[in-house]
Amino acid sequence: MIDRKKRHFLIKLILTLTLICIIFFPFVLVNPGERGVLMKFGEVQEKILPEGLHLVIPLVNTVHKLTIRVQKQEISAEASSKDLQEVYTDVALNWHIIPEEANLIFQEIGDEMQVVDKIINPAVEEILKAVMAKYTAEEIITKRGEVKSKVDDLLIIRLKNYHVTVDDISLVKIHFSEVFTDAVEAKEIAKQEAKRAEFIALKAVKEAEAKVNLAKGEAEAQRLIKETLTSDIIRKQAIEKWDGVLPKIMNGGELKFDVSKYIN
Repeated sequence: MIDRKKRHFLIKLILTLTLICIIFFPFVLVNPGERGVLMKFGEVQEKILPEGLHLVIPLVNTVHKLTIRVQKQEISAEASSKDLQEVYTDVALNWHIIPEEANLIFQEIGDEMQVVDKIINPAVEEILKAVMAKYTAEEIITKRGEVKSKVDDLLIIRLKNYHVTVDDISLVKIHFSEVFTDAVEAKEIAKQEAKRAEFIALKAVKEAEAKVNLAKGEAEAQRLIKETLTSDIIRKQAIEKWDGVLPKIMNGGELKFDVSKYIN
């Protein structure tokens, strides 16, 4: 009998406390960086609760809080280039829910995790595939800025339709299959070797041309000397270089003066 009275007392106490909470605490606190989605009997209302303390009707209204702060999502996606090379891309996406559309995103999609799973990840993968298919593997490397710009533009438009703003997107890493990477490396090595061979060949040609020009110059100089060398000039050079010693060669009383040794 006593246990039954205690049980009834506890039940009444719990009901009383619940009633007090319902009557005296009909408030909800929306923290900084959040928005409150107000619902009436489970139906999403147009009114969005900003940061602060809000009065709600217990049992009638419920509030679901969504963060509007910038969030980071890292995604790895696989695509194919225009020349059918496999492209692996690591993407870092910064995004946030549009505050004025928090009720719509909750009504149409759900909470933040559902937004990531249902909207953001599929959108990034699809857009990367569409963009990469327009470029060859080599162009994806050499035109990385252009590729990123196209991904940015398409993703901004796509996510805006789902009440999400893109703050920044980074193509952290773009890499290819090992086979393609090895082929690119071999191609670059071949290019370097070809340039080196071309340089050596050009150097040899220049050296040969220099020697030919030098020989032509010397031949032209000798020709000019022969054309301008007169008997008077020869005698003058011989006299200028004569050491004063008379020649000792006599032939029939005629003095033989060999001037060739005094000529340059």
